[in-house]
Amino acid sequence: MNVAVVGSFNVDHVWRVASLPQPGATLSGEYASGPGGKGFNQAMAARRAGAKTAFVCALGEDLGAQLARALCVGDDIDLRDFACDSSTGTAGIYVDANGRNSIVVAPGANARLDVEFVESALSALAAPSVVLAQLESPPEAIAAALRFGRERGAMTILNPAPANVAVPGSLLALADVLTPNETEFAALLGRHVGERIDADAVSGIDQGRLHALCRDLGHDATVVVTLGASGCFVSHPEANLRGDESACYRIAADAARVADTTGAGDAFNGALAASLALRPDAAFAEHLRFATKYAGLSTEHEGAALAMPHLAVG
Repeated sequence: MNVAVVGSFNVDHVWRVASLPQPGATLSGEYASGPGGKGFNQAMAARRAGAKTAFVCALGEDLGAQLARALCVGDDIDLRDFACDSSTGTAGIYVDANGRNSIVVAPGANARLDVEFVESALSALAAPSVVLAQLESPPEAIAAALRFGRERGAMTILNPAPANVAVPGSLLALADVLTPNETEFAALLGRHVGERIDADAVSGIDQGRLHALCRDLGHDATVVVTLGASGCFVSHPEANLRGDESACYRIAADAARVADTTGAGDAFNGALAASLALRPDAAFAEHLRFATKYAGLSTEHEGAALAMPHLAVG
């Protein structure tokens, strides 16, 4: 097994509108539904990027769960699901004419994922090279997944999303790689470093200053701040540098014909995990270039999980 993803599955309900709704507004738009959830999006991205992928999650006993199981069979994802009597998770997504989105998530079964099941499911797999997790599942279950990866020599990636989840420092410490976007990065700095910054200003921060903030936050982890159309910024701890690799640098994004940014961060994380698993000797910057390219291509199609492109690493 190359990649194990532990996280959420949601049924997405998507409304496309000219502009995102303001309080009190009633808008006319177009509606569609489909599969999503940060965990499932990332698992689909990792698989479609070429990695053998397992997905550990919790599902209800309903049509949403049937959809998840059918899609995993169709994309050859090794699904390990905890079946419970809660409804499968759902998300309400508004997408404007520029592809920007606003999302509300109802966790449902995702909130029932527990430590015992995660440990049992991961133990039943062939040892993964990379373990990837997010924060739409209980923190203790995510900690168990990352701890399992650490104990078995896998690289651990934590995507600390969504931004409104309070992430304990002990969980951050289990990640070899942290991948916040600007909003998540600003939230983490406020909680763990006591540094208040505007999320919209992150991409414009001086490189040396941004590297220092990443080191204050990540300690021993490599921190990759995704910056949307501006690409990403990476900050390595000095101890992890190889050869003539720089401690910090930026990776530019390729131009994209953006239709929908929903799931772009998940595309980046899944593709990064796949690249790291399949090309362990490649420079980290090469993994980031692939993940950035993959994320950009995902925005050219509407939807989340099903928008992940078939694009093999290498």
